[in-house]
Amino acid sequence: EYGVCENLRKLEITGVSCRDVYAKLLHRYRHILGLWQPDIGPYGGLLNVVVDGLFIIGWMYLPPHDPHVDDPMRFKPLFRIHLMERKSATVECMYGHKGPHNGHIQIVKKDEFSTKCNQTDHHRMSGGRQEEFRTWLREEWGRTLEDIFHEHMQELILMKFIYTSQYDNCLTYRRIYLPPSSPDDLIKPGLFKGTYGSHGLEIVMLSFHGKKAKGTKITGDPNIPAGQQTVEIDLAHPLQLPDIENLRDFSELSRLVLEVQEQVRREEQQQQQQEEEHCQPAAKPPGGEGAEGEETAAGAEGTTQDKAPASQPFVLPMGVISRNEDYPRTCRICFYGTGLIAGHGFTSPERTPGLFVLFDDDRFGFIWLELKSFSLYSRIKVSFQNAQAPSREAFDEMLKNIQSLAT
Repeated sequence: EYGVCENLRKLEITGVSCRDVYAKLLHRYRHILGLWQPDIGPYGGLLNVVVDGLFIIGWMYLPPHDPHVDDPMRFKPLFRIHLMERKSATVECMYGHKGPHNGHIQIVKKDEFSTKCNQTDHHRMSGGRQEEFRTWLREEWGRTLEDIFHEHMQELILMKFIYTSQYDNCLTYRRIYLPPSSPDDLIKPGLFKGTYGSHGLEIVMLSFHGKKAKGTKITGDPNIPAGQQTVEIDLAHPLQLPDIENLRDFSELSRLVLEVQEQVRREEQQQQQQEEEHCQPAAKPPGGEGAEGEETAAGAEGTTQDKAPASQPFVLPMGVISRNEDYPRTCRICFYGTGLIAGHGFTSPERTPGLFVLFDDDRFGFIWLELKSFSLYSRIKVSFQNAQAPSREAFDEMLKNIQSLAT
């Protein structure tokens, strides 16, 4: 049931029975297995709780160092649970650099739990906060503060260290699910690493919803916090790129995207008028409104892909800033989309026009017109266990919950 098939002979040495392992460890803590998002203000995170032999371990997954989106994820243990004696399971905090120490886990409800460290002195370093900051910076960014010349970036990094270090003794986690997939999806949905300018790399969940695809932040920043929908792709409005020379001209790309934006605005107005005119009861077609919408989306998407060439040349327009110059030079298809931007503290948020660029099954990009910047996303290739949503409705409810908490 839990994949424990090794090391059972060790139980004979410690005098712990299989019944104890099942009842006091695996069954007792079954509700915390899977994927979780820690409540760390706007920053969020990605925790994977797994059974590993006779241990249950909570691994925090971290993006690779900026801007290397194609590098594998990094991970470190936050806590572990095991049976050292017959009485009860032992919870140990793994935070810091002094080895495992006494911790506590409280299961608040089925989809929420919290961890607490009972020995926070194990988190401190002999060199004080300065040494702790330097160590955190090497782990988080793979460099020293002297290597980062951009003053605003230095401020953001220092702010994140001060904020996140307040959570080293107590954390609350809320369950998240991997998005369900459908044969009609443009690519397989899932988790991606993406570049976000001075904020570095962040984790985004790509999911499909009929005519729309959504990118939801699993990790975030003070501008757009974790849980918010960072990009939305309009799958009903593919966009044909100009030839490579004209594509280098930002004003040409901007003109094409804004034309589609105006077309979308007109269509939404027409639809609203039709709904107001036909707002009489019993006007729904058989099968329900949602079913018809999804069917239309699948049809539109299939038609788009049939007509689109296998690949076309791609280059970023002049003046568009990219953290990673090593982006693909061919793409499959592009769609109109919107990206969420806001001031510090998620002030004055607004959805702004942009271009979604699908490179291949594992990479896509988004050009933010208003910011004149480019984000490159690469799939997280990790097989997460116990992370599938029990139903489409459960996944949609989870998305709503994490967004409302972020707001």
